[in-house]
Amino acid sequence: MATELYDLTIPVLVRALHILSAILEKGAAHAEAQGIDPATLTQARLAADMAPLIKQVQFVSDTAKGAAIRIGGLDPVPMADTESSFPELQDRIARTIAFLESVPREKIDGHEDAEVILQTPGGALTFTGRSYALGFVLPNLFFHVTTAYALLRQAGVPLGKLDYLGPVTA
Repeated sequence: MATELYDLTIPVLVRALHILSAILEKGAAHAEAQGIDPATLTQARLAADMAPLIKQVQFVSDTAKGAAIRIGGLDPVPMADTESSFPELQDRIARTIAFLESVPREKIDGHEDAEVILQTPGGALTFTGRSYALGFVLPNLFFHVTTAYALLRQAGVPLGKLDYLGPVTA
């Protein structure tokens, strides 16, 4: 039996958001325990030309929401990019998870071959639902989750590989 597109997207996106939330919790706890201004972590960058932690979390949220919206033909779920603290980032993650969990399976399954158009500053990119999910959404989402992890790890937050992998089940 083939795995449905819903199973390859929504649960994977929700799981990644839960993992990101746990990573951010460790970052906030580390800042408090070490007497570090949390903004030092939320504004951290790996390189001058890369976005800070706050933007990485917003990118994860936007990528996850955008996947369900584009594949499912759903109405946009705007979220202003105004977060400036760990609690605000956690709220955004929670709202993104709530949205994804509200997406009916039938809005995703059956759209494997549907056209998905992604407007970018460089022009429109055209995908199928499957190629968008597997070739763009998931790699992009995990790039930003990894970058968030790396930003906090570089700042001394005690994170390890299992924090990134999250709960491992068979």
